[in-house]
Amino acid sequence: MFPSLALKTLLPMAPPFLMRSISTRTNNRPKLANKVAVITGSTSGIGLAISQRLAQDGAHVVISSRKQQNVDRAVAMLKREGLSVTGTVCHVGKAEDREQLVNTALKHSGGVDFLVCTAGVNPLVGSTLGSSEQIWDKIMNINVKAPALLLSQLLPHMEKRGEGSVVLVSSVAAYLPVPKLGVYNVSKTALAALTKTLAVELAPKNIRVNGLLPGIIETEFSKVIREDRDFLENVNSLYRVQRLGQPEDCAGLVSFLCSPDASFITGENIVVAGFSPHI
Repeated sequence: MFPSLALKTLLPMAPPFLMRSISTRTNNRPKLANKVAVITGSTSGIGLAISQRLAQDGAHVVISSRKQQNVDRAVAMLKREGLSVTGTVCHVGKAEDREQLVNTALKHSGGVDFLVCTAGVNPLVGSTLGSSEQIWDKIMNINVKAPALLLSQLLPHMEKRGEGSVVLVSSVAAYLPVPKLGVYNVSKTALAALTKTLAVELAPKNIRVNGLLPGIIETEFSKVIREDRDFLENVNSLYRVQRLGQPEDCAGLVSFLCSPDASFITGENIVVAGFSPHI
């Protein structure tokens, strides 16, 4: 029989920052109080639901999209709920717009704690090899390169906070390609790989990077998939949850990944699809 050992002799002590994070859970403040979140593509669908949830959980949220009227409408809606939000126009593929987004966030408290990259495009429904060079460039630039460039602009300000969380919104198409979405599938697979790579690079800075991979969520963006009855029937046969997803199904996970409860989670690509196709 093995001699008994005290548990404390087997486990290393938790680092001080983790102890501080855990201790904050005992008070009554919202879990994201005094935090600042920057969210791209956040005036409708999944991005708007995430913005609403993070603001409800106490964060000041900076929302953005390409059109001023969409930004104004989303900001007004969330402010009517008493939430702390600001907004700015940002085409994530334009360096000057990304800089404006960073500056808007810094005006609130001089720093940024969370970045959620939801903005994405798919200008072509068609095959991978049937896509032009212009289509390749647009999809890869917006869906993969832009999140990395925006994070590089925000990184110095996140480092000043001593910790941070990044969530890159990919797609279940990274694991289960949709036949009609050739280059889009590739871009979302690349984004999942970017999540893994950045998680390794930023771990020493105490900045966590995780991926959200939604399935078929009932938004305007997913309409082209939802109208493909043959594909939808095949996918539905895999689902454990027999319904389409709603934007709110994604929001709670992002709030969790930004919270102290997820302080030991990084480099994960988490599927929210009613099933898990990559296991």
